[in-house]
Amino acid sequence: MRKNVFFHLFLLITFSILIFGCAKDKGPSEIKVGVIHAQTGMYAAFGQGGVFGIKAAVDDINKEGGVKVGNKKMPIKLVIVDNESDPNKVGSLAESLILQDKVNFIVSGDEPPPMHPGVSQVADKHKVVYVTATGPEEPWVAMRQETPTKWQYTWATGLFSIVTPAPPGDFRAKPGYTIVDTWMAMLDLFGAQTNKKVGIICSDDPDGRGWYTLFGPALKKAGYDVVGLDKNLGLIPLETTDFSSVIKQWKDAKVEILWGNCPGPFFGAVWKQANTMGFKPKMVSIGRGALYYQDIAAWGGDLPWGICTEVWWDPSMKDSPGIGGTTPASLAERWVKETKQPLNPAIGPGYRSMQVLIDAIQRAGTLDSEKVNAALAQTDLPTIGHRVKFNENHFSRGPLMFGQWMKTDKPEKWELKVIFSKHDFVPATGKPLFPKPY
Repeated sequence: MRKNVFFHLFLLITFSILIFGCAKDKGPSEIKVGVIHAQTGMYAAFGQGGVFGIKAAVDDINKEGGVKVGNKKMPIKLVIVDNESDPNKVGSLAESLILQDKVNFIVSGDEPPPMHPGVSQVADKHKVVYVTATGPEEPWVAMRQETPTKWQYTWATGLFSIVTPAPPGDFRAKPGYTIVDTWMAMLDLFGAQTNKKVGIICSDDPDGRGWYTLFGPALKKAGYDVVGLDKNLGLIPLETTDFSSVIKQWKDAKVEILWGNCPGPFFGAVWKQANTMGFKPKMVSIGRGALYYQDIAAWGGDLPWGICTEVWWDPSMKDSPGIGGTTPASLAERWVKETKQPLNPAIGPGYRSMQVLIDAIQRAGTLDSEKVNAALAQTDLPTIGHRVKFNENHFSRGPLMFGQWMKTDKPEKWELKVIFSKHDFVPATGKPLFPKPY
């Protein structure tokens, strides 16, 4: 009897060791990627488009059997959380994804620079790769340089720079990669038909301050009279609701060009008050706040008509391959078909972030974050958002165009058309309206 007990115990232990060993050898069966993106709040349009693009890239690679890691393919599983457009919440969300959900990596599409420091600090703390999309470069670099670790595990498949040109020898060291050279081209066309008096409206956050402090002097250098630049007129705290005193100063100074950068709801409040007070500049160009249909449509009436903004992704882009045959045009078609909503350009940067991470994992041949991080440093990849190659600040600038909101006869009243492009791979899709119609 005792021999039988020992024999069965021996078999049980041996079987357990074999099972444990097989499980250990097998390793993880999937790649878990955390996504921290606004689905609510003032950056909801950024996040809704970004998450769609991320999901689309994951669907494309999973249809091919997953990401090739060494000698096997592994599917990606996403864990998505809403940061509610609150930069104070992103750090704790990143901690939870890493410690509780056990994600291997973190990804996001485009959101303004203030939304990233919390995630980047946690990524450095736990040595977990974070691939995102953001811009402009100058506010991003300023925040990165203020941190002790300089965000070694964060990579920005970024959008553009405000005034800083790419270094000599870089394939982007030419016109069309900074806000100044792109937007100045619009001023070159129509600035002489104005009195050259400019008002600048920027929210007082890292993104807005970057635009105000760099773009204002650049306009002045180009021969424009920037009203109140020495007093920071128009650099306004986000919590402000009454803009009448600033608008009155613009109106009294006979400002005919309004330029700036702020969130969509913020500019909507400014622009409604400006309309009520009879302030009607001939040109209005707003970064960040006029990027998305749902933001500009919320202003109401004809307030979006003729508003200009930067364009950093468009379905017309050529030489911008996705995964498995996906193109910018087909990605845009998927968005419209699945959401029944007008185009959201954030789908491109979202897709691109995931595409860049996938490429780095495959080149590293492992899920080891240190090795994937090293592979990201060597990235030189044609993507659905054009070519990605990081600089010493872990930032990759992309092409920039100039767009304007036009009226349409479609169910969606407004359409953002590219009215100026210095890139042969992104054609203009509309003719500029000047002066701005009212």
